[in-house]
Formats: sequence, structure tokens, C-alpha cells
Amino acid sequence: MIQDVKNTAEQKMQKSIEALKADLSKVRTGRAHTGLLDHVQVEYYGSMVAINQVASVSLGDARTLNVQAYEKNMTPKVEKAIRDADLGLNPATNGDIIRVPMPMLTEERRRDLVKVVRSEAENAKVAIRNVRRDANDALKKLVKDKEISEDDERRAQDEVQKLTDKFVAEIDKLLQTKEAELMAV
Repeated sequence: MIQDVKNTAEQKMQKSIEALKADLSKVRTGRAHTGLLDHVQVEYYGSMVAINQVASVSLGDARTLNVQAYEKNMTPKVEKAIRDADLGLNPATNGDIIRVPMPMLTEERRRDLVKVVRSEAENAKVAIRNVRRDANDALKKLVKDKEISEDDERRAQDEVQKLTDKFVAEIDKLLQTKEAELMAV
């Protein structure tokens, strides 16, 4: 029973980390990376689909993405979707290939992005702490129902706290990496 509580808590904490990684990958740095366009939706014969379903996204160089639609008639729609995606990108079509240059980030914009990243990290920490609270509540319920002893509860709470500390440290590491990435010119 104690192991079930710990396993559930660990899985939920891991999901929080994955969610944070996904959120951080959406924050644009000065460098180009193909994951930047992953959440861009393109209208494809009446339905909205992810850009990677209708086009290939590749790196042209460190500051340019190349997007090539699988169907030539989709090129203008893909370009429009990138422009409308609110990423601050200005794609340019060159024949069949859409070139997406990454504009330089201003110092002010970098600081704003760092604030956004810190906020995302703090939200992830709150989620981790909520999982810890839920796990501790489940342990208290087991004690109340006389399924485990108070000593077992205390040991289990310590282990849950160690899990929490581990995941919070991982969040801090992710935050530090992303901040360094953002502030690099």
C-alpha cells in the first residue's frame, strides 16, 4: 500500500516534469530548433492538423528553419499558419521552401522570457508539492484506517519528501539551463 502511494506520487511528479519540459520547449530562444513549430496548426482540407503532418521542418542553419510542404498547394497555408502562430516569426517563401529566420532577441525581451520561464518552473514546483500533499494525505488515511503504523507513515513521508526534493532539484536544473540558453547572445 505504501509502495502504491509512492509509485503514484512519483508518476505524477514525472508527468509534471514532462509538462514543464514541453512548456519550456515552446519558449523561443535566439537559436532555431525544429520543436519550435510543433504546436503550429495548419488548415488541411477543412481540418486543423499539426504542421509536421503536412510539411517537413528542418534546420537550415543555427538561426533558420526550413519548412517544406509535402504538397505544393499547401505552401501558402503553411506559411500563413507560421505567421499567425504568435511566435514572432516572419516566414518567407522561396519556391517550394519556406525559410523561417529567427530574429535576434532584445535584452528586454530576453528578460521577459526569463520571467515567463521562472513562472513555468514555479508552477511545476507547485504541482510537485501538491502531489506530495496528496501522497501524505493518502498515508494519513492509511494510518487512520489502521492499515499501516505511524512509524511506517513517517518513513513513507520521508521517502515522499526525498522524491519531492529530487524532482524540485530537476526543475531547478531545467530552469537554469533554459535561462542560460535565453541569456546567451
